[in-house]
Amino acid sequence: MKSVWPFRHVGLKILALGFAVLLWMVVSGEATVERGLSVPLELQDFPADLELQTKPPSTVDLRVRGGSGTLSRLAPVDIVAVLDLRGATAGQRLFHLTPDQVRVPFGVEIAQITPTTIALVFEKSGTKRVPVVPAIDGKPAPGFIVGKITSDPETVEIIGPESSVKRAAAALTESFSVAGARERVRGSVTVGMLDSSLRLKTFRSAMVEVQILPAPLERTVRGLPVHWRNLAPNLTAQFVPARVDVTARGSREDLNRIGADDLSAYVDVSGIGIGEYSLAVHVDSVREAGVTQIEPSMVTVRITRDKN
Repeated sequence: MKSVWPFRHVGLKILALGFAVLLWMVVSGEATVERGLSVPLELQDFPADLELQTKPPSTVDLRVRGGSGTLSRLAPVDIVAVLDLRGATAGQRLFHLTPDQVRVPFGVEIAQITPTTIALVFEKSGTKRVPVVPAIDGKPAPGFIVGKITSDPETVEIIGPESSVKRAAAALTESFSVAGARERVRGSVTVGMLDSSLRLKTFRSAMVEVQILPAPLERTVRGLPVHWRNLAPNLTAQFVPARVDVTARGSREDLNRIGADDLSAYVDVSGIGIGEYSLAVHVDSVREAGVTQIEPSMVTVRITRDKN
């Protein structure tokens, strides 16, 4: 049997004893104080098959006791309250928060916790696949309409409280603009849920494609007078022919609202002097209708000096 020599390393033992005495003197010499703190509440061991129906508090209030020097050195991250959710089941559940569930540094004691009981409501977790519905923003160019809208992927899997999952009809995308478009528009957009209690099983984006088609109906306004624009001072202009027929495309509602006063046919004669020219006719369209044909598209323009 090996004998124990009590005086072995006696110097180190005396030094350790001295440090212990010194620490005791320092601690015992400090005034004991209390301080109020708001500390983060951490949820631990959350059941995988449950969802929270109520929002838990993000912090709890504590009264802590300890030496004045020790408390003065406390940082916000030094204390954390931990709520153990292991064993939770669906329904309303009460959890008691005790000093044993608060992590504190050495020398700090928990004097009070507020609240001491936290009520949480749990619901069974559910999943299902829902279609992706692109959110289209803006309108195509006049005379065009939105055709078929497709999304890749067409569906996504969502997760959340069972009751919310059952009510969910679709996942939405961020706005996808087709403003002024005359042909197919394609782009990538983020997919998400408006209900904050629901989430996608896998975060992802979708490739959205929107067909832009010519509007299905046309209407012709006949005998529209031709005007000039940007004619130089002291000059006058005559057109042959002086009237044109204009065909516009749009929806039935838009075309029914269009009259002769809503369309303006003109020839731009900026920078042109006295003489005879063959120039193109332009038309300002209105509302959602687009001009598809001007007949004739060219007119003879005779520019002479104004005799008035």
